[in-house]
Amino acid sequence: MENKTIATNRRARYEYFIEDTLEAGIVLTGTEVKSLRRGKGSLNDSYAQLKEMEVYLYNCHISPYDFGNRFNHDPLRPRKLLLHREQIRRLASKTKERGYTLVPLALYFDQKNRVKVELALARGKKLYDKRETIAKKDAEREMARAFKGKDRG
Repeated sequence: MENKTIATNRRARYEYFIEDTLEAGIVLTGTEVKSLRRGKGSLNDSYAQLKEMEVYLYNCHISPYDFGNRFNHDPLRPRKLLLHREQIRRLASKTKERGYTLVPLALYFDQKNRVKVELALARGKKLYDKRETIAKKDAEREMARAFKGKDRG
């Protein structure tokens, strides 16, 4: 069975070199889950951070549930991520190294219909690295166009 993607962080692969990825659970309230089922989540500008040997997701926007009442949630509240202690220790040691950060790549429902976050250990790209990425994409696009044109001829 396929995972149902709610939101992706498309800028993350452009802004960072992805070193390692892992799957984490996320602590949500009922109205947040209902809102995510309607596809109302965004990972733009979101990041994860370690705080007292726990990992939290910041700036992840989950819109308030339309039919929620006074029990509705704060759209930008910090959300705790569920990881094994050993995974947290490994992430803590890596993020203490210079230049490493935790970036969420995707928010999705797994096979058992639970919300999961794909978390990446990433290093920031410099401007020339970003230009290189753009140039590579353009070259691939040009090659695809050239091959597409040959098929018609």
